[in-house]
Amino acid sequence: MLGYHWLFWLPMILTVIAAVSAVLFVPESPVRAPGRISWLPAVLLSAWLVALLVALSEAPDWGWGSGRVTGLLAGAVALAAAWVLAELRAARPLIDMQMMRQTAVWTNNLVALLIGVGMYASFAFLPEFVQTPSAAGYGFGASITRSGLMLLPSAITMFGVGMLAGRLGRRLGGKALVVAGCLIGAAAMAILAFAHRHVWEIYLSNAIMGVGFGLAFSAMSALVVAAVPSSQTGVASGMNANIRTIGGSIGAAVMASIVTSQLGPSGLPKESGYTTGFAAMAAGLVLAGLAGLLIPSLRGQRRMASEPEHAGTAIVVGAALAADTSE
Repeated sequence: MLGYHWLFWLPMILTVIAAVSAVLFVPESPVRAPGRISWLPAVLLSAWLVALLVALSEAPDWGWGSGRVTGLLAGAVALAAAWVLAELRAARPLIDMQMMRQTAVWTNNLVALLIGVGMYASFAFLPEFVQTPSAAGYGFGASITRSGLMLLPSAITMFGVGMLAGRLGRRLGGKALVVAGCLIGAAAMAILAFAHRHVWEIYLSNAIMGVGFGLAFSAMSALVVAAVPSSQTGVASGMNANIRTIGGSIGAAVMASIVTSQLGPSGLPKESGYTTGFAAMAAGLVLAGLAGLLIPSLRGQRRMASEPEHAGTAIVVGAALAADTSE
């Protein structure tokens, strides 16, 4: 049996292989953006993200009202404001604030934030739920391996949906896929909240969740790329992923606070905590669907309609899931 250290060694090995493969096999893009790195915005961006993520990650243990959490949150706000000012004044900004203000960009980022809330919470707390001994009145006493297999249906269905994303995008439009994906994900989270007595319900909810997130991720990525010039696609898609990670930290922190707010005599969380938590995540995904209605549709639909169908989207979506579940 491998120790817990391999949870970090294995992703590192795969990352090194991916990096070497990218250098050897991925062709260089013909589009090259001239300029140098703006170091002050880069440092400020890293600083406020670290302050925010540490505060959100530690808040369930330190307490939301503790001095350390409030101090980090206040510092994150101040550093974020300084970062925006630095970007606005930079001759060559790291992230173009004009681009971030585009309707197609900020609406997709809002959706990414809300999707991250529900997605990461399920990855973080569903294994704990199924590993809980059934003597607690819920859970299945699953091993670590079995609990991991219970998440497998979402990876399979997400990959499959990614294979069909191009065709669906041309027929329905990216905006429709984002909204539908969020609502399907909300339905899956509702199943986890109110129907989790049997193992098949866990598998079913995960399979449905993969469909929802697969639709939303593939369409959202295409819409963001379509909304910005080719020289800014990397920055725009990268910020969308960062914002999704921030949403995941918020969701995990909120879920942890809800689940651990009431403990049973055995010291394990009560079932009601998981029910309330998963229901809250379902509500967050409904909000994501409503936010998706704000996404402008015409330009994204034209771009998606003009793109050839390809399986690469499925690979990107599957890779995103693998990266998220390893965190």
